[in-house]
Amino acid sequence: MGLDIGTTKVCVIVAEHSEDGEVHITGMGTSPSVGVRKGVVVDLDATTRAIEEAVDKAERMAGLRLSTAVVGVSGGHLASQNSRGVVAVSRADHEIGEQDVARVVEAARMAAVPASDREIVHLLPRDFVVDGQDGVKSPVGMYGTRLEVEAHIVTGASTLLANLLKCVGRAGLECDALVLEPLASGEAVLSPAERELGVALVDIGGGTISLGLFASGGLCYTVVLPYGGNHVTNDIAMGLRTSFGDAERLKIRHGCALPQQVGEDELIEVVHVGSHELRVAPKRALSEIIEPRVSEMAGLVKAQCGRSGWAYRIPAGLVITGGTALLRGLPDLISERLGMAVRVGVPDVPGSMADTVSSPTFATGVGLVLHAARQRRVGRSLNGNGTVYGRVRQWLREFTLGA
Repeated sequence: MGLDIGTTKVCVIVAEHSEDGEVHITGMGTSPSVGVRKGVVVDLDATTRAIEEAVDKAERMAGLRLSTAVVGVSGGHLASQNSRGVVAVSRADHEIGEQDVARVVEAARMAAVPASDREIVHLLPRDFVVDGQDGVKSPVGMYGTRLEVEAHIVTGASTLLANLLKCVGRAGLECDALVLEPLASGEAVLSPAERELGVALVDIGGGTISLGLFASGGLCYTVVLPYGGNHVTNDIAMGLRTSFGDAERLKIRHGCALPQQVGEDELIEVVHVGSHELRVAPKRALSEIIEPRVSEMAGLVKAQCGRSGWAYRIPAGLVITGGTALLRGLPDLISERLGMAVRVGVPDVPGSMADTVSSPTFATGVGLVLHAARQRRVGRSLNGNGTVYGRVRQWLREFTLGA
């Protein structure tokens, strides 16, 4: 089961794995999220209730009881860095074994020890080097004297991770793993060719923009920005003097990121805040409110791509997903601002429920179950290194003991 606890909604995706390795969605449930702000839990009770509601809906649809979940994690407290580990091959015949791989990954972790108030969420080996030969994906069984690894490490604030897991536990679920949302969304909407060539994934939710840069098949840069679709909605509410709820409905039904794509004679009805009075406004006025905020978001993404040092490694362009990706004209505006190809990423899964989850809104939820299935197929821990997540989970259990 995948559990996506977002700023605007909680989404539960239930899936089963067939013998041929395919993932089939068997149930889903959503509920409004009122206890999360900018990807971080700010109300334990409200978040717990939202999880329970979404899980109940998913259980009814799937016809089974849910007890464990792979949980998506987001928020501006997340940080990432690339680290390098180097060890000498231990065996006398110089054949690389699993213990050598574990040692070199641990060396990469030790080279990037987080501060005392932070914990490792992911340690993702990206590329191995054997005696100077790079591009090695699986060094076990090869011969060499020196083994190196390039790893991507994601860390989060210990207390905020503990709050998230506390809500999951209070909802009656055990967390199998925490998975970075861009990593999960990438499983659902990116092709292997895009990952290998180099691509930027931008997941625009209600309260955050999660950016993940992929190159040579792996994640190489991650950042979560405290901006999202709710900022657009708030601008509409202020500009048209309407409530947040009515502004959200206007954004969904009539919103467009490019004013030139809206006819000059098109009109919309706006409910004045504090009353039921309807007034008529040009639809282009709505678009003119939306465009500056979306342009600002595009500028932030462009700046982060440049800051990463990997901007030259994303020739496959940019893939946008998340609920805000449904905004009309958004791909065109971002493509214009960033000067690269942009497409909307939609989950593509087999089965009778494929159409139900075929929306950018469900990219993270679907990606969580796909990520779990892939890691199980390759016989590895859900976080790429068994000792890392085990240590984080144990620490969090101790931290919340008796709470």
